[in-house]
Amino acid sequence: MSAPSAAPTRRLPQWATAFGPQIVAGLILGVVLGLVARSMPDAADGNPNWLVETLSTIGSSYVKLLTVAVVPLVFTAIVSSIANLRAVTNAARLAGQTLLWFAITAFVAVIVGIVIGLVAQPGSRTGVDAALEKAPATSGSWWSFLTGLVPNNFLALGARTSETEGALSTSLNFNILQLLVVAAAIGIAALKVGKAAEPFLTFNASLLAIVQKVLWWIIRLAPIGTAALIGNAVASYGWDAIGSLGVFTVSVYIGLAIVFFVIYPIIVRAHGLSIRSFYSGVWPATQLGFVSRSSIGTLPLTQRVTERNLGVPREYASFAVPLGATTKMDGCAAIYPAIAAIFVAQFYGIDLTLTDYLLIVVVSVVGSAATAGTTGATVMLTLTLSTLGLPLAGVGLLLAVEPIVDMGRTAVNVTGQALVPTIVAKREGILDRERYDAPRHGDPFDDDAESDVALAR
Repeated sequence: MSAPSAAPTRRLPQWATAFGPQIVAGLILGVVLGLVARSMPDAADGNPNWLVETLSTIGSSYVKLLTVAVVPLVFTAIVSSIANLRAVTNAARLAGQTLLWFAITAFVAVIVGIVIGLVAQPGSRTGVDAALEKAPATSGSWWSFLTGLVPNNFLALGARTSETEGALSTSLNFNILQLLVVAAAIGIAALKVGKAAEPFLTFNASLLAIVQKVLWWIIRLAPIGTAALIGNAVASYGWDAIGSLGVFTVSVYIGLAIVFFVIYPIIVRAHGLSIRSFYSGVWPATQLGFVSRSSIGTLPLTQRVTERNLGVPREYASFAVPLGATTKMDGCAAIYPAIAAIFVAQFYGIDLTLTDYLLIVVVSVVGSAATAGTTGATVMLTLTLSTLGLPLAGVGLLLAVEPIVDMGRTAVNVTGQALVPTIVAKREGILDRERYDAPRHGDPFDDDAESDVALAR
């Protein structure tokens, strides 16, 4: 007598369990929650209503979780990548090619920004009152960039104390560029020490694997974080802030769209790669960058999709992607400062010369590293304005739409940070084409050994 057959197990369809569709669902849910929160009255004490507060708390908490994981990831990844570069004969060439393509794509992006600014004339079509301008809280300079390379301490940590309503609060932050310097120095020293450093390198590799697993747990919360971040943005800003700066906002997004949908695909196709495969591979990082507004916060996912989806060797990706997260910002450091500088000049009635436009190009191509570990586009814009001799107070005119344009800027940033390692790996003959062209399945941080072995066959 045969045993009764087990009841068939019902599984959810793949679209309901895959990471990408979950992020999209989070985006849609966030918009709905944001509209609901925006329609609700404020609390009796004048503070935002409970739904806005909830969305804000959940969204900011998720970004903090991502950011906390960045320090151990960058440190262990850089040390491991330098150690692994022992097996790569063209390590110096890879680094040179990476920096070269960072500069090439930044050059193209800033040219797009200048052309859009000249055609749209955003500064001559604004309804902003000059009396509302605010001086920037932080400004960038070349000297600050150079001195900022010197680490303050072993983990490049810093403390900032601020006063709010008579109460002092201290927050810790880290300078990712300084952290890169520290990790690179330790990695190079470990190579020079030789055999005696093998236990340290083995421990570092194990720690990196543990950090990546913890990051996967955090990334799995992305749909919830996405819903909260987008919901808070819709509830807090809506379309009101765009009103008086509509031409400027649209101009920035047109520039971002040209780079994202035209320039990047041309570069991908010129290297004989599938455009569809590239965007399907990088899309999880692009989405998270859009909602989180943080290249550093998105770094773990950007690095993972570059390795797992786009086929860039881990030894190279763990070097190039963290470097790109600090110095490769086509949105924040090229398109935006170009259009914004033209906006400020037009707003104040200052005519820019050919030399001024050349300076915008130079600052955007060379100066993006000066924003590393700081407030990104705002510092880059003040660096551009000070180089051109334009009023720094003009930065305050654009603060109203800063969160709105920052979402698009960051999405382009992280896409470019995955693009350059991919094309450099292709040019150097180390790109895993089978992995690059493979159908996307599973999750970016799924380290199931069997799937990796099957894909390698």
